[in-house]
Amino acid sequence: MPIKKQTGEPPLFLASAFTKKPKTTEVVEGDTAVFEAETEKTGIKVKWQRAGAEMFENEKYIIKAEGNKHSLTINNIGREDDATYAVIAGSSKVKFDLKVKEPGMIFVSVPAPAPEAQPEPPLDPVGLFVTRPQDGEVTVGGNITFTCKVAGASMLKKPSVKWFKGKWMDLGSKVGKHLQLHDSYDRNNKVYIYEMHIIQAKMTYAGGYRCEVSTKDKFDSCNFSLIVHGKIICFQHYRNVFAEGHEDGAELDFSALLKKSEPKTESQPDVDVWDILRRAPPSEYEKIAFQYGITDLRGMLKRLKRIKKEEKKSTAFLQKLDPAYQVDKGQKIKLMVELANPDAEVKWLKNGQEIQVSGRYIFEAVGNKRILTINHCSLADDAAYQCVVDEEKSFTELFVKEPPILISHPLEDQVVMVGERVEFECEVSEEGAAVKWEKDGIELKREETFKYRFKKDGKKHYLIINESTKEDSGHYTVKTNGGESVAELIIQEKKLEVYQSIADLTVRARDQAVFKCEVSDENVKGIWLKNGKEVIPDERIKISHIGRIHKLTIDDVTPEDEADYSFVPEGFAYNLSAKLRFLEIKIDFVPRQEPPKIHLDFMGQAAPDTIVVVAGNKLRLDVPISGDPIPTVIWQKVNKASKSPEDEEVLLSETEGRVRVEMHEDHCIFIIEGAEKPDEGVYRVTVKNPAGEDKADITVKVIDVPDPPEAPKIIDVGEDYCTVQWQPPKYDGGQPILGYILERKKKKSYRWMRLNFDLLKELSYEAKRMIEGVVYEMRLYAVNSIGMSRPSPASQPFMPIAPPSEPTHLTVEDISDSTVTLKWRPPERIGAGGLDGYNVEYCKEGSTEWVPALQGLTERTSALIKDLVTGDKLYFRVRAINLAGESEPALTKEPVTIQEILQRPKFWLPRYLRQTLVKKVGETINIVIPFQGKPRPKVTWTKDGQTLDAKEVGIRNSTTDTILFIRKAEHHHSGTYEVEVQIENMNDKVAITMQIMDKPGPPQNVKIIDVWGFNVALEWKPPQDDGNAQISGYTIQKADKKTMEWYTVFDHYRRTNCVVSDLIMGNEYYFRVFSENLCGLSETAATTKTPAYIQKTGAIYKPPSYKEHDFSEAPKFTHPLVSRSVISGYNATLSCAVRGSPKPKIFWYKNKVDLSGDAKYRMFSKHGVLTLEIRKPSPFDGGFYTCKAVNECGEAEIECRLDVRGNQISVDNILL
Repeated sequence: MPIKKQTGEPPLFLASAFTKKPKTTEVVEGDTAVFEAETEKTGIKVKWQRAGAEMFENEKYIIKAEGNKHSLTINNIGREDDATYAVIAGSSKVKFDLKVKEPGMIFVSVPAPAPEAQPEPPLDPVGLFVTRPQDGEVTVGGNITFTCKVAGASMLKKPSVKWFKGKWMDLGSKVGKHLQLHDSYDRNNKVYIYEMHIIQAKMTYAGGYRCEVSTKDKFDSCNFSLIVHGKIICFQHYRNVFAEGHEDGAELDFSALLKKSEPKTESQPDVDVWDILRRAPPSEYEKIAFQYGITDLRGMLKRLKRIKKEEKKSTAFLQKLDPAYQVDKGQKIKLMVELANPDAEVKWLKNGQEIQVSGRYIFEAVGNKRILTINHCSLADDAAYQCVVDEEKSFTELFVKEPPILISHPLEDQVVMVGERVEFECEVSEEGAAVKWEKDGIELKREETFKYRFKKDGKKHYLIINESTKEDSGHYTVKTNGGESVAELIIQEKKLEVYQSIADLTVRARDQAVFKCEVSDENVKGIWLKNGKEVIPDERIKISHIGRIHKLTIDDVTPEDEADYSFVPEGFAYNLSAKLRFLEIKIDFVPRQEPPKIHLDFMGQAAPDTIVVVAGNKLRLDVPISGDPIPTVIWQKVNKASKSPEDEEVLLSETEGRVRVEMHEDHCIFIIEGAEKPDEGVYRVTVKNPAGEDKADITVKVIDVPDPPEAPKIIDVGEDYCTVQWQPPKYDGGQPILGYILERKKKKSYRWMRLNFDLLKELSYEAKRMIEGVVYEMRLYAVNSIGMSRPSPASQPFMPIAPPSEPTHLTVEDISDSTVTLKWRPPERIGAGGLDGYNVEYCKEGSTEWVPALQGLTERTSALIKDLVTGDKLYFRVRAINLAGESEPALTKEPVTIQEILQRPKFWLPRYLRQTLVKKVGETINIVIPFQGKPRPKVTWTKDGQTLDAKEVGIRNSTTDTILFIRKAEHHHSGTYEVEVQIENMNDKVAITMQIMDKPGPPQNVKIIDVWGFNVALEWKPPQDDGNAQISGYTIQKADKKTMEWYTVFDHYRRTNCVVSDLIMGNEYYFRVFSENLCGLSETAATTKTPAYIQKTGAIYKPPSYKEHDFSEAPKFTHPLVSRSVISGYNATLSCAVRGSPKPKIFWYKNKVDLSGDAKYRMFSKHGVLTLEIRKPSPFDGGFYTCKAVNECGEAEIECRLDVRGNQISVDNILL
């Protein structure tokens, strides 16, 4: 059948990342060369290489990329630029050459270059090739030669080279007038040279080609392409490239083989396809199936097998092995057969080799059962097994399934800043397991390694993003064949919050000044500036960074230290500023006996009413005093809330404690180290001298971060969200609460993820983007102007779930005067919350009040609603309930009237009861006959017109069927049973005929009628008891009087007389006869009373002499090989039949190559049927297979074609 092909169609190419490739160019020294390439997609990273080294842009090399267009420009070309270049995109690599010629040379472009005019390809010593075939172009009708060179210095034997077009077409069998293959050996350079000549090229020759070279222990291949230029020529019909016997060889119409033939549009007459298949030989099955549109070839063969004949019953096996078994890796499996002869010997084979007893293989024999036990199954046990008994075999195949890979440690959610490194980690149950990573449902492939990096470390798997961007936010999933884990990645812009800014300071000479600030990120570094210049630390000036706190400490302050100080965080465009004021104390002359005075307005400002200090900080208050003589200073803490005068004031003495007073001549210093909440209050300072006294009250207020709030409460949960509510903290730290920060984590995780970066002002928040079915916990922080509180306790664990969808297909199944039966199907979406049950309600027409129809929930998908009022018109609805709440209701479209509908009684008799029901004595009889009828009909059973005895026969009736039950059948149960259903004056009847049968009795009056020669004539009468079944035959046995061992002479014999022949002279024989019906043979046999004696005779038998016949015959194939198309990875067989005498010797070839030494192929020969088994073929196993039979009288051979279908191999993978 010719294949139609339009040669104007583009040729078939393998997949590539490039749509336009750079070509080899020749330029004059000093000129500029431009190479251009186009990729299939935009955004693909492209690299350029020169002699295997990556090229970078400079004045000489200019690299440009615009969308999917890429170019390389080489300026001022010199002799050193003559080299091999390459462009790489993803996993695709294209090589090209730059040829540099001296000025003045003339280049001539030949449309169809001869082989010797082509430039010599560059050496490429990779693998076995010295020089690889290069891409070529030719015009229609021109000739072109492709050459490859293989190093032969280290080879003891000539390498094998094959040329292919496309993925599988071997060009070695297509040599002819358009294709020639040559090889030679260069002794000087020790190089094998192989050439492929294409003569008078056509448009159909364009496409991808491959050259494969192989030695004993090495293999290499190279891909190249051919472009044919010229006008498009249409061919209506192309001759079959597989035609045999052509004197010039087949033409290379490769693309015709790769295209499907045009579908036939002519209408086919109505024919019986199965009749055609039944009459056709098996070699025509595939052609007929294609012609009549049958695609399920396996189903077609199974049906034909049932049509043609029943499977031949095995004589050695009562029960054979199943066609296939499956077992998990590491588990054990038992293969069992049941034999007809318990004493038969059994052999077990694995892939044709006999299995020996070991610790893993155990053979057992239990009665007539033979068991092979395989312990601790491994992948090596995945094979074909046989059980051999005598000459019969039982085949099976064992598939070892690896256990599912479980995720033992799941992924965890992460929140990072832009530019930070992200690392997802998970742990699986087995080392080296394959996992798949996805982002928002899209698989992350290995080709994207410039963005994502995948790492394995034992059972741990990592997904690494070195520099994260906003686009990397989303849900990341790791999947195995046994589960998956999902985690969320949130990428936030860098944002720095200032929890405590630096404050202005006023210090005296030789005191210490400390500037302190606190920011949100403990990893942020910064610099300190003094009047805009960076502060350089020394022995007196110290800079520290501990966690989120940055400090600038200046010891022994001098007037030069008075300035503006700033802290600038690195990477952020703002700073924190404060001033340092130097306090200079001036002493003026005063007259003696000056009354004491407290100078709280020493800075020219009004006296402060309240001094605020942050908890944990140091409070130092310098209070100048004056008076002559020097006054005495007393500090007291006033407790105004106390009612006792004694407790009203607490005297503070000069000590070295945390709260202390330091006295000087002209001032006193009040110090609180690490201020605490109890230090808050009113402090009174009193100065006295003989001239008088003075008092002043100073209020100290200590402020701190807030107390942690109480645990938040989850007040609402949805499918992927929840609503969180909380209360303000009991203590706000003395400052107003600015807002709250909320965090969440998975129940089994230890990593908390922040949900908001802007402070929450309200006391509730709706958290989104959760995963349904995962258990979460929540906590929060309170924030005031001082900082952030400690975290609150975690909330109660909760799971985001959603109510199920409404139930489906709600129908009314049955109605009576007071009941209604409803049926429905479960909801289409149940969700992670499961399903607790259904709520059924009804409502009267015209009313809005829904009444519960059942008490509580029902787990069934049907309900019987009782106690309804006859005549009411009701609507019904059903809701599905789970932890999340109720679903939308499923409603009846129309109101249902509560009134029973009269239905005529009628039996629905099963098909098997429409004929005589045959049972054996002792069997259980259970007959179920469905019927219809409303109201409930009356059911009556009778047998032969008589009422049934309840002691022997059980009758059970329901509203829809009636059951007759007999526990142990007897002969007298045979007969005709009638059952009747009746409603008022309407009825229906059916009759059932039952036959109870048993084994028959023995035949009667077995006697010997005559004895002559070696023969005995027997005669008998039928048995008196036929077991209530027709006698189907008799079994006749004989026994020698000496041994009394019985042997069957006839079985299933229908007559009541027979002649037993081939008896031995001089022996005496007894005979016995069994009768047989459908139940089997009779329990006993009728035996002859007297033996029959076979008399000896004196005659001597002289056999005639015959001339020996010559049975020699040359081999001849009686059944041909059939071309097949199989699927990659599944075992394939090729079979044919041959005859010949003497028995011919068989050889198998693939593409003319002998297969006898290849372990992948197994050859079988049984009774002239030849079979070649190819184990798990790949696409490269396709080709022409030949079977050759040879004996001394001659030889014969036959050929077929095998196509192996599989996933297309991309040229990208081959290049790599």
